[in-house]
Amino acid sequence: MVVTDPTNIRWCTGFTGSAGVLLISEDRQVLTTDSRYRDQAPAQLEASGCEAEVLIGSDWVAAVAAILKDPNGVDNPTRVALEADRIVWADQRRLADALTADLVETAGLIAELRSVKDEAELARIETAARIVDAVLKESQDRFVAGVSERELAHRLDDGMRAAGADGPAYDTIVASGPNAALPHARAGSRRLANGDLVVVDAGALVEGYRSDMTRTFVVGSPDDRAVEIHDIVTRAQAEGVAAVRAGVEAGEIDRACREFIAREGYGDAFVHGTGHGVGLDIHEFPAVRRGNTAILSPGQAITVEPGIYLSGYGGVRVEDTVVVTEDGCRPLTKFPKEFVCLSSQPTI
Repeated sequence: MVVTDPTNIRWCTGFTGSAGVLLISEDRQVLTTDSRYRDQAPAQLEASGCEAEVLIGSDWVAAVAAILKDPNGVDNPTRVALEADRIVWADQRRLADALTADLVETAGLIAELRSVKDEAELARIETAARIVDAVLKESQDRFVAGVSERELAHRLDDGMRAAGADGPAYDTIVASGPNAALPHARAGSRRLANGDLVVVDAGALVEGYRSDMTRTFVVGSPDDRAVEIHDIVTRAQAEGVAAVRAGVEAGEIDRACREFIAREGYGDAFVHGTGHGVGLDIHEFPAVRRGNTAILSPGQAITVEPGIYLSGYGGVRVEDTVVVTEDGCRPLTKFPKEFVCLSSQPTI
């Protein structure tokens, strides 16, 4: 197998460089990279306990082809697997021209293996989750009328770094008022105003691993509709979390949340999947979405994040990262879910 996805290479070897390809056979592993990583690659492989050889060169396709064609190399394989969704067309064609072996496409093979975390991986995700819990608590008083979404997102990002994170796990979302109706809004120049719903979606990055959490606030006193949809989403999220356990299809978590919201009359306003795996990437296997038959396994870290989005008005999303266990799940994100009313007094 030829592994070209950088995150999969990191998981397999510990190597974090920006250029590298990993060749795996039954009895040999070779990491090809360029001269920038001459010292870094061997050191990182040794630190992680990986016994792959390191081959320095500028043309990985030629290097891999040479190894595969060497009678003393990798048993002259008749089939070579590629990560179909992670290799560019030009490289695939060069390999096809250089080899007599059949090229076999794979998708998600290593991603599925990566989805089950060991204790060290879970410890990093949990540390990232604790950092966001603490920083959001410390920053909550700054979420007041008159402050811009961008300012608040930057405060959270800076707080994560100050608390020991390597940085945010993704672009921190602070979406207020009508922007809160956009599930993946970017924090912009809009300033919080009285009556706004404010969706805060934040995660931290710790030694390569990520956390993910969303809470929704209101500036001043909420109107009846805001109270209603926040209550519905919070209860739907609890239904989804309660459905998480080993042996359950990922789609069942989505169904639990989606059917609850639909019964309350807002089915059309829940416009995305209920969650996803979390780890070295912020979106990993398994996708927690409608109809997904992937079976949950102990040690997987997934999110449960239903929402209601009303165009022109705003939206509510509540999200936790949880670890799948044999008989349920263990939440890693623990910031309270009560509907917190932020100050409506503009800052000076």
